[in-house]
Amino acid sequence: MTEFVLVGGWFTGTHVWEATVARLAAAGAGAHPVALTGLDGPRRAGVDLETHVADVLAVLDSVGAGGRDVVLVGHDYGIHPAVAAADRRAGRVARIVHLDAGPPQDGVPALAAVPDRALRAELAGRTAGDGGVLAPPAGGEWRRWGSTDGVSEAALDRLTALAAPQPLGTLLQPLRLTGAAAALPSTGVLCTRNGVGIELVQAQVDFGNPALQALADPRVTFFELPTGHWPMLSCPAELAEVLLRAAAGEGHRLTRAGAAEPPPHLRPFLLEVPERPRERTGPVDLYPAAGAGEPRPAVVFVHGGPVPADARPTPRDWPALTGYARYAAGEGVVAAVLDHRLHDVSDYPRAAGDVAAAVDTVRADPRVDADRIALWFFSGGGLLAADWLQAPPPWLRCLAATYPILAPLGDWGLPEGRFRPARAVAGAGTLPVVLTRVGREAPEVAATVEEFLTAAGRCGAGVEVIDVPNARHGFETLDRTGESREAVRRAMRSVLARLRA
Repeated sequence: MTEFVLVGGWFTGTHVWEATVARLAAAGAGAHPVALTGLDGPRRAGVDLETHVADVLAVLDSVGAGGRDVVLVGHDYGIHPAVAAADRRAGRVARIVHLDAGPPQDGVPALAAVPDRALRAELAGRTAGDGGVLAPPAGGEWRRWGSTDGVSEAALDRLTALAAPQPLGTLLQPLRLTGAAAALPSTGVLCTRNGVGIELVQAQVDFGNPALQALADPRVTFFELPTGHWPMLSCPAELAEVLLRAAAGEGHRLTRAGAAEPPPHLRPFLLEVPERPRERTGPVDLYPAAGAGEPRPAVVFVHGGPVPADARPTPRDWPALTGYARYAAGEGVVAAVLDHRLHDVSDYPRAAGDVAAAVDTVRADPRVDADRIALWFFSGGGLLAADWLQAPPPWLRCLAATYPILAPLGDWGLPEGRFRPARAVAGAGTLPVVLTRVGREAPEVAATVEEFLTAAGRCGAGVEVIDVPNARHGFETLDRTGESREAVRRAMRSVLARLRA
């Protein structure tokens, strides 16, 4: 028999686990929600992270003494006291389950995991000894803490009614780990409507981020649930099934970067395009147009992300982007690829400034017709298109987006009113948009594209959609098919036609 110890997250008590506990019990497992001091029962002063670690340890000691396998489950904030307890009782824990929660780090307080960036900044100067509490969200404010997709109105009302203030000490006290918990098997349960799926995690591992290589360990497994951040409320039966499978060691395993073949973003471009000269100036690579003569139109290619700051090679050397640039230059226009500093979702404002500066650099080149520019965005770079859609300058003749993300995902916590192309398209006017949509897209990304297209239809924006039904995100190096090749050629023809008009 498996015993599950369930540790809840921000503002929540044991009540959130009721339906999941019932289903685990029906399957013959033990289920033990942890009553966290100050969140369950009467409030008291001086509650910090160590208080909650002690709460978890008390339950862990009581159920782990019989020699049964104990699976420790932590949801958002709850992963911090859960991992700390596992670190001190590693011999009693068979597996740690991260329920829509990232891996906490030694010395880092739970505040770092708060999705609301403005709130993080506001509390950054406080210390665990300051005391005080953080008021729980009202009904409509829960979305600031994670997607409420799938949670019924009745369940959301009950969540609000029973929510408790979060003691600030639990957010501000640094986590202390010895490393013992890192050796335990673990499972990540990713709630895809909250913005992260297995493909995205694999991509981050492929980029070579050293902090994430441990996720490709064979003892680490993953599951996805197509719901928001509170699966114990939105789909308790499915959550219970996933927890039982996780306890059995099932789940998807990631591949380590460079294990068998190059990661997807470093595989060859699907078209055979001749090498072209390129000139590197700061973060911008310029590919002059084939042939001589008058100034030519230019296409600026904007990579996606976030990309770890130490990823090598950097995006402007990735085969897909260099392939697009050589292709465009061979067709008689100037091409430019830049490295922008989108290393974390908090970097979108900085990356937007990098793109604007790169465009200025390209337009200032005497070989470029400054009145005929196209911007081409990829993947997570799609959010950067919002500024240009909102108020297109007259020299912007076309905007292209390939497998883009067109609305912030889940709890990315971006500033309200910016980096939302689905809203900004209302200001696009007559700007032509060429959108390449892949059929095998992650559902959470596909939903942002549909949101954008619906908004574009309402305002009459000129969007040409190029569908690639059997292609995946990053298909230029993943899917070397005739369908994929034709999609790239068609998109390039459409963009160049608008530039030359």
